[in-house]
Parts: sequence; C-alpha cells; structure tokens
Amino acid sequence: MLTLENVTKKYPNGRVALEDASFKINEGEFVFLVGPSGAGKSTAIRLIIKQESPSSGEIMFENVMVHKLKGSGLARYRRELGIVFQDFKLLNARTVWENVAFVLEVSGKPSPLIKRTVEYVLDLVGLMDKKDAFPETLSGGEQQRVAIARAIVTEPKILLADEPTGNLDRGNAWDIIQLLNKINNWGTTVIVATHDQEIVDSLNKRVIGFDAGKVVRDNIGGYHK
Repeated sequence: MLTLENVTKKYPNGRVALEDASFKINEGEFVFLVGPSGAGKSTAIRLIIKQESPSSGEIMFENVMVHKLKGSGLARYRRELGIVFQDFKLLNARTVWENVAFVLEVSGKPSPLIKRTVEYVLDLVGLMDKKDAFPETLSGGEQQRVAIARAIVTEPKILLADEPTGNLDRGNAWDIIQLLNKINNWGTTVIVATHDQEIVDSLNKRVIGFDAGKVVRDNIGGYHK
C-alpha cells in the first residue's frame, strides 16, 4: 500500500533528517515508528503526507508517486489519509460536532450524510455526550478523541498519528492507543510515530526503528526488540 524507497531528506543548512530510508507498509497493518527525538520518525510522517518533499528517493501510495503530486492530485491523495497530531489542532471556536462535521462540509457532502457519519464516529470515540462542548472545556484525552474522530470521518485508507499520546497522562494515553488499535482491527491501516516505550511494548506490533535519520530495525516486538 505504501512504499518508501531510498528516501533522503536533507535541509539547506546541511542537516540530514532522513537518510536512505526504505520500508513498505501493507494494507491493514498497525505499525509503530520509534526512536529518540530527532531520529527521523516525524520526518517520515511529514514526507508521507507530503507536508515536505524528499531530497531523493521515491514515496509510492498504491500506484501513485506521492513525491511528485501537486494541486488536485495532492488533494485527492490526502483524502485517503487521516492525520492526528500531538497538539490536536482543533478549531477552538467550533463545538466537538462542528469540528468533526467541518471536514465533510468542505468536501461538499450532503447534510443527511454528514449527520449520520458524525453521529457514528462520535459514538465510536465515546463523545456523543460532548457533541455541543467546545475544545477548551475538554480534557486532553477527550480533545485527542475529537481529533481522531475528525481524522476517520472521511473513512481514510491510512490513519497517521504523530506522537498522539505525547501530551497525555498514562490513562488517557492508553485509551487513545486502544482506540487506534480498534480502528485498525476494523481494517484501517494505522501508522503511529512515538517514543512511548511502554505502549509499544504492550501491543507487540510491527516496529520500524529510526536512529540518526536511518532505519535501524523493522520487526515485530517491543520498543527495544
């Protein structure tokens, strides 16, 4: 489904954030990208969503050359992705319902479909009772649930989460990872960049390890296995 082949990202100041990285992710997988801060895992996420472009190498999604996309082609590709960030990136002037519905509204979906779909995903993440609340009144865990609901409301093929538990306490962090695991069990490919060793150890999923911009491991197991 997704292939990075000999991908390097070098910035104008000479810093190499990713060096000759190669890996493939198959449909339906749950994959952790791990490593210390600055190891390259978040750079890989940014390249996959084409927030940045590689200096060399190829990124393929199915039969599409991601690194060459622009304009309407890039917009179509991004509709296949759901993206969750550490800092939530919610619209503070909109309610929970409005934050999730907004994604469908801008893509021109009809109101009855929006209503059904938003109800479904808010129920999935356990927030129907908070649908009229504003983000600032929610806990960090609840805000991240809203962000996940917004990310999956378009039924993406891949859900990417960059340090989704970084701002959460242990209980909320575990709840979020369990939710991502449930979404994966229903068929969505999930990619999570994290440095949370306890969570990685607990799930025993595929782990792609980064260090100093290089892929140093790719296997099933815990954070250090």
